[in-house]
Amino acid sequence: MSFSASVLTLYPEMFPGALGVSLAGRALEAGTWSLETIQIRDFATDRHRTVDDTPAGGGAGMVMRADVLAKAIDHSSPPGDPRPRLLMSPRGKPLTQVRVRELAAGPGVVIVCGRFEGVDQRVIDARGLEEVSVGDFILSGGEPAALVLLDAVVRLLPGVMGNTVSGDEESFENGLLEHPHYTRPQEFEGRQIPEVLTSGNHQKIAMWRRLEAEKLTKERRPDLLGGGNDG
Repeated sequence: MSFSASVLTLYPEMFPGALGVSLAGRALEAGTWSLETIQIRDFATDRHRTVDDTPAGGGAGMVMRADVLAKAIDHSSPPGDPRPRLLMSPRGKPLTQVRVRELAAGPGVVIVCGRFEGVDQRVIDARGLEEVSVGDFILSGGEPAALVLLDAVVRLLPGVMGNTVSGDEESFENGLLEHPHYTRPQEFEGRQIPEVLTSGNHQKIAMWRRLEAEKLTKERRPDLLGGGNDG
């Protein structure tokens, strides 16, 4: 059974976007995964196809309506659908490689792309939406975040990457950032490939890569080491 992704959005034309090329695109063509986009406006009931309204309690911006969005979710994810329902949101739990692997091992995902000031909390609660964030910044909508999530997941599906070991040695897979990489030419603008990498001693190479990964992680992401910003 292939991995099935359903994306609820006001801008279905944004998909597949980058997911239609390279590894994800080839896997999409091969049927390794499928992508369905659902236009949320199709579930509005008025002639203007309204999907938002002013926030209760006042304030700037608009909020996506619970009733319209609920109908779209029920259409794309009826009772018994085992796929998790995700809402791309800056207030969500940060997306991690661990969560990406969990999703890749499942049957697929239903992704809601928010817009405006946010989504009515009642539909989040009523439909069990898992809020997911791709970073501590604000986007115009959930679509770019959904593309990021799907790209991270699809590349881990069986057969998508030519060399599965590539995925095992990347940043975050072992709690560290990835070590530096080098390739030909041997010298570039006076900079040499580290001698150990051309020594043929695989034990020393593995040790060097581990030490470099630890060094980079300590400098750039000490939080991954569990030691905060000290030392």
